[in-house]
Amino acid sequence: MLRSCDLRQKEVINIRTAERIGYIEDVDIDFETGRILSVIIPKHRIFFLKRDDFVIPWESIVHVGRELILVDYCELIED
Repeated sequence: MLRSCDLRQKEVINIRTAERIGYIEDVDIDFETGRILSVIIPKHRIFFLKRDDFVIPWESIVHVGRELILVDYCELIED
């Protein structure tokens, strides 16, 4: 069984770009089913100012390993 607190300790990598995205800060959960809907990774913040976050749907997670989480999510690619 995977706990949401276990996800916070893992680094997230986008397999499309091989870039490090960051660490999960929060999860969006469907409380009726108990399923994780998405994971939330903060973008770089500057002096605690409002920032956008990466919101990655659970379906985009390819693999959860001991140290890394691999995601396949094209919207993370920045021009």
